[in-house]
Amino acid sequence: MTLAEFCLLFLSLLASVGGQFLLKAGALKLGKVSSSNVASHILGMVTTPEVVAGIALYGLGAIAYILLLTRVNLSVASPSIALSYVFAVLIGFFIFKEAIPIQRVVGLGFIVCGVLLVLWKK
Repeated sequence: MTLAEFCLLFLSLLASVGGQFLLKAGALKLGKVSSSNVASHILGMVTTPEVVAGIALYGLGAIAYILLLTRVNLSVASPSIALSYVFAVLIGFFIFKEAIPIQRVVGLGFIVCGVLLVLWKK
């Protein structure tokens, strides 16, 4: 993977994870959805700045990913984007104070190992 390709991958990852963070922050601001408040929550989604910014970041991440796909095989790009799961769990743990059970840590380790195997060049 060249430096330009790595930068596109990193931008896509960063934007996607940033989008996940902002969507979670917006969801917390909206509160829990129930059958009686679905309509107000949908309206709230388009008026909550965190949600709108999160969607915009996801869009930026998608653009960077598409640009990456013009240069890298899907069989390399797609597994590499799986690293967003690792970063999402870390954000959940450090920012939103979510618990990470040992099974999840092991699963994340498998993801990292899998990405390394996919990117490994002889």
